[in-house]
Amino acid sequence: MNNSNIKEWFIRFFKGIFIALGFILPGVSGGVLAAILGLYERMLNFMAHLRQNFKKDFWFFLPVGLGGIAGIILLSRPLEFLLVEYKVIILWGFAGAIIGTLPALTKESGKYGRNLSDWILFVVTIVVGGLFLYNMTAIFGNMPINFFSWMLAGALIALGVIVPGLSPSNLLLYLGLFDPMLAGFKRADISVFLPIALGGMLTLILFSKLMNYLLHHYYAKVYHFILGIVVVSTLLIVIPPVADYSGFNIMSGFISLILFILGIWAGHWMNSLEEKYK
Repeated sequence: MNNSNIKEWFIRFFKGIFIALGFILPGVSGGVLAAILGLYERMLNFMAHLRQNFKKDFWFFLPVGLGGIAGIILLSRPLEFLLVEYKVIILWGFAGAIIGTLPALTKESGKYGRNLSDWILFVVTIVVGGLFLYNMTAIFGNMPINFFSWMLAGALIALGVIVPGLSPSNLLLYLGLFDPMLAGFKRADISVFLPIALGGMLTLILFSKLMNYLLHHYYAKVYHFILGIVVVSTLLIVIPPVADYSGFNIMSGFISLILFILGIWAGHWMNSLEEKYK
């Protein structure tokens, strides 16, 4: 490996660290970050057509994957601390970041035009999805923390990579998987990493072609469905039971408001970067 190849390897490694933000920060999409860094189209093509140029693409994305793992381990500890000590305040900051992405996501959903049926799907997704998610614990009970729930977490993270603009972390928060996932990442726990990686890889392999097809044939409907899920899941992370307002005071409310506004700005800025480098 010559000096140029070594330099490129480390550049892709650090890109992987950056993309890791999309795995663990609510409001941040791994797909958006991959698009900003110029990796999205090649990654989606690799996953949709695994047998074409497999060896070349595998070695190209290996440092990205290693960087992603390193980034997850490095970033999980401070984020877990913040969610333990200041959970509601941090959740309002995350909610702001997600809301900051909504104008760009709305614009993207109408990229090839839209009609009344797309807006109906959006509203139905909010109403039905909201009722289902809010009552999910009452219907199914608390989600157990086991191998299969970690595979689900990996599948949701992978969907955030496949679909730019979709941030799965708010769903993980609502499902009660986010905090234990961060704790496992902090410990570099193989029993957490392995099923998440397995669920993520299976989802990328199985759904990349499907997502390619859906985006080519039902672009507006796919994005209006995503838009509905993003809206309702964002609302749910700042109301009980996810957010516990015991001990919440005027100062907490003021800091939450500041972080909410900063989050909106950060989400908007992230999307402006995607537009610039797409």
